[in-house]
Amino acid sequence: MILGELFGPDLLIVVVVIAVVVFGGSAIPKLARNLGSAKTEFEKGLRATSVDVAPPDVAPMNETDPK
Repeated sequence: MILGELFGPDLLIVVVVIAVVVFGGSAIPKLARNLGSAKTEFEKGLRATSVDVAPPDVAPMNETDPK
């Protein structure tokens, strides 16, 4: 499988080494913390938008207009 070969442990080691060289050893925990916070905020936003909220002056579609 090509994806198995592409995302193997060798690639992970290379990515970690490049990250340490670029960001420095002390910045990696801060970067990971910020990524975790961003993920949490993104998931909160997804949950907030998944709730169907209609404006109060709009009647739901399944109700008929009584006359």
